[in-house]
Amino acid sequence: MKTLLAATALLALVACSPKPVEPASAPPPAAAKPAIPDVPAGAYTLDKSHASLVFTLNHLGFSHYTAAFSAFDARLTFDPARPEASTLEATIDPRSLTLPSPPAGFKDELTGPQWLDAGQFPAITFKSTKVEVTGANTAMVTGDFSLHGVTRPVVLDVTFNGGYAGHPMDPHARIGFSAKGSFNRSDFGIAYGVPAPGTTMGVSDAVTVAIETEFSGPPLATKPAA
Repeated sequence: MKTLLAATALLALVACSPKPVEPASAPPPAAAKPAIPDVPAGAYTLDKSHASLVFTLNHLGFSHYTAAFSAFDARLTFDPARPEASTLEATIDPRSLTLPSPPAGFKDELTGPQWLDAGQFPAITFKSTKVEVTGANTAMVTGDFSLHGVTRPVVLDVTFNGGYAGHPMDPHARIGFSAKGSFNRSDFGIAYGVPAPGTTMGVSDAVTVAIETEFSGPPLATKPAA
């Protein structure tokens, strides 16, 4: 009987105890605003000494074969106050294909009719059509990509790495970007060697691209003293 009374009293205390106040849910984080670097708006040209364009394809499912193009150029119009209004145009010479220790005749094969067909299509181009800011220093750049005589939209994930208005040893504005993207080469009429469905016996349809760039822009408003 004593046990029953004790249990009843305990239940009554619990029922009368104030309920814990749940902490207020934190407000959703504010959307990141674009970081505004101290650089002028205007036209920027590619610094080819500080740029690279590398691509990879899967080879037989065993490795990610990596190659590059050594001759390419780009022109950028950039406004740090309105990055979404930026425009980019780039051109790649497919004959500048650079391969790691290529066997004899391999480069000629890849720039020939079954692959890049550089004789008939001597330029690969990209022209931006939309810039969507996705974070304080990131954006998605959509553009018309022309390869092997076919033009299709391709999206690049771009990161702004920083910039300055100029420096005593570099009296022009400078900005830098990293970009990554991917596409299927068969969409551009280059389907030779694509593995049969369910296998990896060949070279992947998917191509991934990694780009590192620096651009030189308008001169310093006041050049440093000599």
